[in-house]
Amino acid sequence: MFTGIIQSTSKIISIKNKKNFSSYEINIKKFLLKKLSIGASISNNGCCLTVTNIKDKIISFDLTKETLTLTNLGLLKIGDFVNIERSAKIGEEIGGHLLSGHIICTAIINKILNKNNNYIIWFNISQKNICKYIYYKGYISIDGISLTINNIKKSLFSVCLIPETLRTTTLGKKKCGDKVNIEIDLQTQIIVDTVEKFILLKKNT
Repeated sequence: MFTGIIQSTSKIISIKNKKNFSSYEINIKKFLLKKLSIGASISNNGCCLTVTNIKDKIISFDLTKETLTLTNLGLLKIGDFVNIERSAKIGEEIGGHLLSGHIICTAIINKILNKNNNYIIWFNISQKNICKYIYYKGYISIDGISLTINNIKKSLFSVCLIPETLRTTTLGKKKCGDKVNIEIDLQTQIIVDTVEKFILLKKNT
C-alpha cells in the first residue's frame, strides 16, 4: 500500500526493451535505500513495481505487457524522471490517501492554467466508463500523487497544485498531450459499484 505522498523523483538511467517486456534502472536517493531489499515494492508514477536488483544507488524494475499497456511507464525515455514512493509502514502518518499502486487507466493533459498564483491542470480520461468514479472534492491519484478533484466537465476533470507539489513531483514539468497514470479512490469505486448493482437488482425484481 502507498499514500500518494511522493518522497522523491528519480532519473531513468537505462532501459532494455524486449517483445511485450521491458526493464529499466533508476538512480534513487540515498535515504530511500534504507532497509530496501530485492522483492520490495516501490511506486513508480503510481504503479507498484517490484525491485529486481540493487547496486549502490541504482535499482532495477521489470515491466510486463500488462504494465506497459495500462500505464505510461512504457513511454518513458532515458533521462526522464518518475515519482517515487516506498510502501507505507504500519503506524506512520498517512498524509494522502490509501493507494494500491494498481493503475486503472491513463489520462491525457488537456489544459494547463497558471495565473493569479493558481496552477491548475485539466485532464481527459481515456476510458469513459471510469468517469463515474470521478467526484468533486474526491480523491484521485495522478502519477502516484494524492490529489483532490477541483472541477469536473463531462470526461474532463481538474486539480489545483500547490508550489510544494510542483517542486517535489514531475507534474510541474508536464505539458499538454502528456499521458499520466490514474488510480481512483477504492472506497468511491466500491460505493458506486454497490449502488449500481442495487439499482439493477431493484429493476429486475
